[in-house]
Amino acid sequence: MGTEHSKNEGRRSMVFLRKGPKLPAWEDALLSGKEPKSLLKRGLRYVSLSLIMKGMTSTPDFLWGLHEVQKLNLSRNRLVMIPPSLGKLDRLVVLNLGGNCLKCLPKEIGLLRNLKVLFVNMNCLTEVPAELSLCRKLEVLSLSHNCISQLPLSFTDLTSLRKLNLSNNRFVQIPLCIFALRSLDFLHLGSNRLENIAESVQYLVNLQIFIVENNNIRTLPRSLCFITTLELLNVDYNAIQTLPDDLYLLRRLPRIAWNPMDKGLHIAHNPLSRPLPEVVEGGLDALFNYLREKKEHS
Repeated sequence: MGTEHSKNEGRRSMVFLRKGPKLPAWEDALLSGKEPKSLLKRGLRYVSLSLIMKGMTSTPDFLWGLHEVQKLNLSRNRLVMIPPSLGKLDRLVVLNLGGNCLKCLPKEIGLLRNLKVLFVNMNCLTEVPAELSLCRKLEVLSLSHNCISQLPLSFTDLTSLRKLNLSNNRFVQIPLCIFALRSLDFLHLGSNRLENIAESVQYLVNLQIFIVENNNIRTLPRSLCFITTLELLNVDYNAIQTLPDDLYLLRRLPRIAWNPMDKGLHIAHNPLSRPLPEVVEGGLDALFNYLREKKEHS
């Protein structure tokens, strides 16, 4: 009887413990060490910290005292804001804030002068702070899946930027500041509200991958044909009826591509005027020959 009574008491105690207040979701990460610095991982190149998928709605205060961290991953949480204290982590090289609920970024992000890679994709941003342009070493920037419709003119200062993803936003036109980013080799503007591509696109002289699928683009500018570095041009799902005669100058395009991952010219799901649909079915060489002959006889 006494034994059975003690078992029941034990069960009730366990139930009581389970129903007690839970620790903040990130604190389980701290249980493995006596102090926050024990969370840091020291790799061959960077000191990193990952607090991915911890259910956080706000950032823990200990984070801003970890001045050694160079790679910080706070993705896939429920963060609604990043405090100005972010600027204290001035050794950061890689910062991942993707998959949260951020509506803005603190202007102190401009203090991260060593930052090279920034992911803020899949958030609720409506604008980007002009101070981000102070991160002159930035090479990779993803702002996809937000609600952004324009960029600050100061973005022209990001002269080291090589890869820029602005897909799934609300751009009606390509921001003019982008055309000053001469180091860009990757530009993704798919699933926006673009109606045209400005002739100024020709200034992106190092562009290799250009994606503007799923927009409302009706024509391609002739100047696009002068970016002879292009290896992938994706204009699928637009309203394009004709193609510029000089398109054959894009000799690095290897094929008419159908797989989204393949290099080449992606031109499917456009209302191309005849005989272009039949010519495209013959492959890229057939298309280029047709455009070349058309130009010669015009």
